[in-house]
Amino acid sequence: MNDTMKRALVTGGSGGIGAAICKQLGSMGHFVYVHANLGRATADGVVNDIVAAGGAAETIVFDVTDAATSRAALESLIESAPVQILVNNAGIHDDAAFPGMSAQQWHRVIDVSIDGFYNVTHPLILPMIRTRWGRIINISSVAALSGNRGQVNYAAAKGALNSATKALSLEVASRGVTVNAVAPGIIATSMSAPIFSAATIADLVPMKRVGTAEEVAGLVGYLASDQAGYITGQVISINGGMAG
Repeated sequence: MNDTMKRALVTGGSGGIGAAICKQLGSMGHFVYVHANLGRATADGVVNDIVAAGGAAETIVFDVTDAATSRAALESLIESAPVQILVNNAGIHDDAAFPGMSAQQWHRVIDVSIDGFYNVTHPLILPMIRTRWGRIINISSVAALSGNRGQVNYAAAKGALNSATKALSLEVASRGVTVNAVAPGIIATSMSAPIFSAATIADLVPMKRVGTAEEVAGLVGYLASDQAGYITGQVISINGGMAG
């Protein structure tokens, strides 16, 4: 590993946006750990794509909601060198109108976004601080800013992530570590494709189109770069002009 190559971890790296972020960071010359929980085969495919393009990557598998296994996996990972770029991208939907939302639906979504943020970030933060350079980028959602019917759990989870972003940024700002959130709108992924019709998109999005995972990844790549060293504590929307 050369002096300019940093170690990056992307949780949920086997998903549509996560995979694009992994490939973006790989193209920037970083060693990328592509995280998965159940999607090991897909994560391996992302690793293969990064390596085929001349980059360096490896799959890492653990459940971000399990504190003990997360810590064990991450402490083993950083034995040789710290992770300096962390993208907390893991998240799930489990939509229902609130009166019909089960406790399991509530807790599953909260656990992945919020407990996952703690379980992954906490073991990595002190080694990152000691290097005096770090980037933590949390993937939020327009739902946290403007709300969305049927997603009270998801909006709550991502809203809490936004608040955690702002608070943590204050704690580490003097240590060369930035903490920001990226809030995508409607992005073309397998998760969103069945939900939004062309008419709905035209009505909701001033640009009259969905965004791409690569556009989100480009913003994340910039926030992970040296050029973004004076940007911290921000929630940056990428949503084609949607309100929120």
